[in-house]
Amino acid sequence: MEPDLNAAVLKEWAKVIDEGPFSSLCWGERIAFDNPDSLTLLGALSAWTERVRLVTTVVVPQLHDPVLLAKGLATGDVLSGGRLTVGLGVGGRNEDYVAAGADPATQTMRQMADRVAVMKRVWNGEKVTDSVLPVGPAPVQPGGPELLVGTIGPKTVRSAAPWAAGLAGITMDLDVDKQNELFDVARTAWAQAGRPAPHLATSFWFALGDHDTARTQVHHHLRRYMNWIPAEYVDAMAPTTGWAGTEDELAEVLHRFAEIGTDEVHLIPTSSDTGQLRRVAEAVQEFS
Repeated sequence: MEPDLNAAVLKEWAKVIDEGPFSSLCWGERIAFDNPDSLTLLGALSAWTERVRLVTTVVVPQLHDPVLLAKGLATGDVLSGGRLTVGLGVGGRNEDYVAAGADPATQTMRQMADRVAVMKRVWNGEKVTDSVLPVGPAPVQPGGPELLVGTIGPKTVRSAAPWAAGLAGITMDLDVDKQNELFDVARTAWAQAGRPAPHLATSFWFALGDHDTARTQVHHHLRRYMNWIPAEYVDAMAPTTGWAGTEDELAEVLHRFAEIGTDEVHLIPTSSDTGQLRRVAEAVQEFS
């Protein structure tokens, strides 16, 4: 989501992540923004990496035709050798729905679940029309990629238990106790649905450095990324949103999340500088 990205920068990030101790390489989707298209990027990442899981955090199904989205994601699963995990969410920006020609009234968990059902039919090789052959290719992972739900609300977490394998959430203020409460909602909902224990992932923005410099970096990033929110609101939330500090302090934060059973923390960069990424790699070695 940083400005002025090009193929060389994206490829370097992918290579460093793939060679490092990280479990996943994640990227998000926006339409009315200058980030790369998610499915096109998936194809490139499949070629640039060999080890790491590729995780969409998140794709918004309502912005796509579900059959074409299923085909594109299945293609990404094939190209990556079955390394794809698909995080899905309803999205928080009306302008993206308008830009994609999608109906803002479909911005609900129910509408997302309906599209998930179509995608799973495609991945299972069912015909969704009277075509001669079903829509392919068949994904490498039987039944399709693992699905995670990108949400932070208890009600929406419960609604995803029938179809999702877990959470790909976000914590704005790194409140570990509040995060654990949401995880408990998921654990209960998945058990009541007769599902295996959910994969529990959360994310937060980060910047490494002395506190003032790092906090300024986070603030600058949020000002650009959250451009649909009035700037004064972003300025008010920036001092407590995301994380800024040293490598040792980051490790301490990650330990606190590990103690509540977090399976993964997806660290959201606020700079395109791979120096930040390499420093994070050193800080998280003990968790690999």
